[in-house]
Amino acid sequence: MPAVFRPVVEAARHRLPRLYGPRLHSAYLYGSIPRGTARAGRSDLDLLVALHDEPSDTDRQAARALGAALDQEFLQIDGVGMLLHGRERLLSDLERHDLGWFVACLCTPLLGDDLAARLPRYRPDDPLLARETNGDLALLLPVWRERIAAAGDTEEARRPLVRFMSRHLVRTGFTLVMGRWQGWTSDLHEMAAAFGTYYPARAAQMTAAAVRGYEPVGDLAPLRTYVDDLGPWLAGEYARVHGVKAPRP
Repeated sequence: MPAVFRPVVEAARHRLPRLYGPRLHSAYLYGSIPRGTARAGRSDLDLLVALHDEPSDTDRQAARALGAALDQEFLQIDGVGMLLHGRERLLSDLERHDLGWFVACLCTPLLGDDLAARLPRYRPDDPLLARETNGDLALLLPVWRERIAAAGDTEEARRPLVRFMSRHLVRTGFTLVMGRWQGWTSDLHEMAAAFGTYYPARAAQMTAAAVRGYEPVGDLAPLRTYVDDLGPWLAGEYARVHGVKAPRP
């Protein structure tokens, strides 16, 4: 981990137990900071937090407030993304090939007992893994269109949407080809390159999305491309190759 990010990680390590108390089971880092590729002032802090019970709306509001406080206090990060889930959900059969895989293969333990010890060994060529990680893109696109329409007409309002949707599409493109690539990575540029090997006609779009995932711009044009062109095509191809993700409650 680059030394410049250690203070913000230590702050998260100390504040999470104070926030959730004995309900906190464990916490994890993921993304560019634990990977060692984060850039000061450009990269965000990504956290996954597991509680002993299912989080409430109040718990999620507290997570957002903590993220906003860390973002304001530490200039070396540009935003905080925090996933909050209950321990039983992360270990459930339904999430074994989605959130469980994410914890076991893409997360770095920060606090508590590592749930990866209770999860299976995963193989990148497992078609169930591909289906369950990102086989729900078609369901997300209408929600994304609503979020774009509701966002303010400013760069500040659109930047988080560009970052989030760019990352999601690149990760979906990667899991589409993960079995053929025979491995996994959390680096967006590596993901886009792997995807482009098998879908050269869409490689430039995915490469551009990877860049925006790290350096988002508050422009409406890429968002429209995501929900009107790249996203629908990717959803259809994903369903054709891997099928559709099992419904969640």
